[in-house]
Amino acid sequence: MELGACRIAFEKDGVYLHTSAKRHPDQDSIIPGVIRIIEKGSDTLLQWTPVEESSDAAQMTFTKKDTVGCQADEEIFDPGYEPDWAVISTVGTPSRVQEETNASGPKSPAPRGQWAFTLHLSELKSIRKSKPGLGWSYLIFITKDGVSIQALHFHRGGTKALLKALCKYVILATSPKDSRLYLVYTHDSYALTHSFDELQLFDDSSSNLVSRFLQDPYAATFGGFSKVTNFFRGALHHEDGTPQHAHSDPGTGNVEDETGFELITCQARLAERPSVQRETPVTEQEWEQHLDPSGRVVDPSGLRRRIFAGGLSMSLRKEAWKYLLGCYAWENSAEENKAQVRRKTDEYFRMKLQWKSVSEEQERRNSLLRGYRSLIERDVSRTDRNNKFYEGSENPGLVLLNDVLMTYCMYNFDLGYVQGMSDLLSPILYITQNEVEAFWCFCGFMELVHRNFEESQESMKRQLAQLTLLLRVLDPPLCDFLDSKESGTLCFCFRWILIWFKREFAFAEILQLWEVLWTGLPCPNFHLLVACGILDAERQALMNSGFGFNEILKHINELTMKMSVEDILCRAEAIYRQLAATPDLPRNVQELLGLSEGKSPSPSTDTASSPQPLSPSQAQEMELTDSVSPSQPDSSIEILPTEEGTTSQSLSP
Repeated sequence: MELGACRIAFEKDGVYLHTSAKRHPDQDSIIPGVIRIIEKGSDTLLQWTPVEESSDAAQMTFTKKDTVGCQADEEIFDPGYEPDWAVISTVGTPSRVQEETNASGPKSPAPRGQWAFTLHLSELKSIRKSKPGLGWSYLIFITKDGVSIQALHFHRGGTKALLKALCKYVILATSPKDSRLYLVYTHDSYALTHSFDELQLFDDSSSNLVSRFLQDPYAATFGGFSKVTNFFRGALHHEDGTPQHAHSDPGTGNVEDETGFELITCQARLAERPSVQRETPVTEQEWEQHLDPSGRVVDPSGLRRRIFAGGLSMSLRKEAWKYLLGCYAWENSAEENKAQVRRKTDEYFRMKLQWKSVSEEQERRNSLLRGYRSLIERDVSRTDRNNKFYEGSENPGLVLLNDVLMTYCMYNFDLGYVQGMSDLLSPILYITQNEVEAFWCFCGFMELVHRNFEESQESMKRQLAQLTLLLRVLDPPLCDFLDSKESGTLCFCFRWILIWFKREFAFAEILQLWEVLWTGLPCPNFHLLVACGILDAERQALMNSGFGFNEILKHINELTMKMSVEDILCRAEAIYRQLAATPDLPRNVQELLGLSEGKSPSPSTDTASSPQPLSPSQAQEMELTDSVSPSQPDSSIEILPTEEGTTSQSLSP
């Protein structure tokens, strides 16, 4: 585009300047704008200018549901769940932002034009990019005078396109001390081209050498070195007296088309992916065959393998889940399990009494407990309400759900309650239909996934990075496609990992998926292979539809309740067998899946298999097997099943 003596070489709209660092900025603190690279004679400028919100170039792609006075001209994509899922919601001190705003009254917005800026590229010292995560990507431009320009947030993507466009005018080098910092160097394109032509290391038209070098420095560099070898070989043999140059289309810039060298990549040659079929569920009769006369499981490893291959029949889950989640030890007899039940029942009601006995006056001075109670009540009221077990306003299942979660706050003071935990408890309570059993099974589940709910989100970030690593080995083209659409961080998989696909599959299928994952087979981090299986199943739909960032997020969200858990489990197991059979699998992938020899695997969830029996007092409780008075009543609420026809039994012997 020509503007007088200037030419616009690059232009991207949807680039916003956030003038406020508040978590919930108001309308005037988010200024839409357009960023451009402008060629003006021999100089090149980087320019950002604000635009009016009513213009087509400034339509908001994402908004908060409760945003006041800001409406997008296009249909806003609603992800179908609360925006708070993007950031773990924890109970903390209340915000004073609203109070301060109300007290100070409305302020007149500052003129937006004051935020516009124009930079000569020769003035740029460095560019800092955002940390890969779940928010919008942003860039911060830093001048040689040490001035940092306000961060520009790319709501519609485009950071990579801008950086690629800048590479035509400057050299961007990653800082050796900070991988998120690009150091900016100017260069004399004529001098570079002339030097390469003199050396005759590249093809005759080397005007695109710098761009090819920046895109793939290894291929470009070693391609040149190979030409040195060919040059000396031709000079020594004097075959035809003229040096041989590889001729290729200068516009293609395809290094692999050049002759004289072979580009060797580090991509592992994957083994053939086998076909996998699921087996039939384990029945009560088959389960009985694995027990000796004392009720002890004879072959725990074999039984876990069988559960992994076929799952459990519905009538068996109430008993088997206690083993998978650590309420019962696999090596315990029936009598030892009964003693364990008595101890755990007494311990549960002691913890429950702690929060039940707090008076209203005490709670007014305990903001933490008050916050947990409020958050739990809010989440319980909307957890699986379409399930008959939880439907209706006066449903006793909701009371159990609330009481178990409140008691868990007493059990784990450090973690407390975090949004999403109700989703993990709901299926467990549905199966056990007993308050005490549900609590200890839930504690066992939380031993596997509790780091997912930590405020730092370090575990979630690590697992998303590990998922990216697996996908890069399995399907590099899909990874490249997602990278090109600003989706390479796999942020759309966040909810999958956080609550183990609870909202992605039908309720009945989640029961099967979880019991398979609880076996800890066939490897640690199998839940990441389940995520790979979903992406593998949707590969064609993603890559062949021309989706952008918004469409990818929308498509993934619309998969909810439309996938078959049998198909995904078959794909995940087939992927594992394929990787296990690959001879040159990268070391970090081997360690991630427990395939490396001589080193125990370190799963993302910090536990390699089913949790061990929960026993906070451990040795002391083992000695006091029968010391707890049997007169302690079991006041847990029993709910008789209405559909399966099974009989719910109390934990009390």
